[in-house]
Amino acid sequence: MAGKYTPLENYLRDLPSGQSEVTLGFEQIEGLLKNKLPSSAYEDQRWWEHETEGNHRNTRSWANAGWMVESLDVHAKWVKFVRA
Repeated sequence: MAGKYTPLENYLRDLPSGQSEVTLGFEQIEGLLKNKLPSSAYEDQRWWEHETEGNHRNTRSWANAGWMVESLDVHAKWVKFVRA
């Protein structure tokens, strides 16, 4: 069953293997998801932290695709992913 963050996982998984990083704006991510990010993604960088256990479905989506968050700016609304 596909989850809310599966489109982000698929997008990252489908990037060329030679691409080691990608920076996405929050609006770009919402476009991929066809859904809004939760308000906590806009307010608290902990939402983006690299955890793969528990109910952090968002984090598992990019971790499952082999990526992790390198940096982000919740005020400027962007996140930089790098291959894990």
